[in-house]
Amino acid sequence: MAEYETCILGLRMAMDMGFQEVLVLGDSDLLVHQIQREWETRDLKLIPYRQCFHDLCHRFQSIEFSHILRIHNEIADALATLASMLHHPDKAYVDPLHIQIHDQHAYCNVVEEELDGEPWFNDI
Repeated sequence: MAEYETCILGLRMAMDMGFQEVLVLGDSDLLVHQIQREWETRDLKLIPYRQCFHDLCHRFQSIEFSHILRIHNEIADALATLASMLHHPDKAYVDPLHIQIHDQHAYCNVVEEELDGEPWFNDI
């Protein structure tokens, strides 16, 4: 369900931004094959999601689906979880997430500068 919600949110955002052609990349075999109607959707909870997804697809001039390996899409799981928590009412705009890539470990970003001019380890 989170994967479907992510795709639906992504399509709504693409519509809000005025895109007419969309490439949907997914690392879920199940989702990609179901939305391409290659596999049957048997879970009753997923059928409304699939229907909503297909209704949105008809609003684009061109939409293409492609499966990528999960190992090449590490951040997608985190984004899928975040996107499934967002509510996107039809008339509201959701700001896109801005992701920064740093070349240092995250714990380095929380080390605060010592105000007394001494090194951080001086008090130890």
